[in-house]
Amino acid sequence: MDLKTDKMIGEKRSGVGHLIFNNPEKRNATSLEMWQAAKIALDDFSEDPDVKCLVVSGAGDKSFVAGADISEFEKARSDANAAAEYARISSEGKEALKNFAKPSISMIQGYCLGGGMEVALSTDFRICSEDSQLGIPAARLSIAYSFDAIHRLCSLVGPSCAKDILITARRIKAPEALRIGLVNQITSLAGLEEEVAEYTQAILENAPLSMQASKLTVDEILKNPADRNLAAIEEIGKTCFNSKDYREGRTAFMEKRKPVFTGK
Repeated sequence: MDLKTDKMIGEKRSGVGHLIFNNPEKRNATSLEMWQAAKIALDDFSEDPDVKCLVVSGAGDKSFVAGADISEFEKARSDANAAAEYARISSEGKEALKNFAKPSISMIQGYCLGGGMEVALSTDFRICSEDSQLGIPAARLSIAYSFDAIHRLCSLVGPSCAKDILITARRIKAPEALRIGLVNQITSLAGLEEEVAEYTQAILENAPLSMQASKLTVDEILKNPADRNLAAIEEIGKTCFNSKDYREGRTAFMEKRKPVFTGK
């Protein structure tokens, strides 16, 4: 997989696609080339039937993703046209992550701030180390956080906690993040990779079509009623019941063995 930069890594390991933000000297701050690379990797993972889920992480042990690399703004966003092109390219990478159809997990360690929170909010699950700090410092920079990211934040923690995070711009420590529903699990830094590996293994043992149907249905529920694609939900439901995996699931249950699903 040629990502055309060493600041983003895309790897496939035992059915799991790994997207790694590899800019540790800047706490994995994101650049334009990283978002271009992210889209290439995510499109590859999406099209590969052997990839059953996605893990997003940051290189090193000090930071998940610390937001955008502001040092490149002078060049990459020097005028209105350049800023528009920057927004278009970065949005393509972000949309590819947000719309990734397979289960996705953010493996968070250290700082997860600003744009890093947007990355984490774009995945289905968030597992963090106990030393993690999460936050959205937009109010300290006099910028507006994106509608989509705030919508996802509200769906996780509710409007009151979302306003608290946004308006105070404070950093949320791991125990509080777990309590308010911002993350799914916390663990020690030393045990983080093992915890995520166990989580992905549970996903890998389940039926891909069923998981896709569940993810699609939840995502559609969160939309405005007028925008919901109920036909897509009905169609994937039929696909599940007509699948070889459904037959395998029934047979395995009767034979008292673990099913072997293929996604077909």
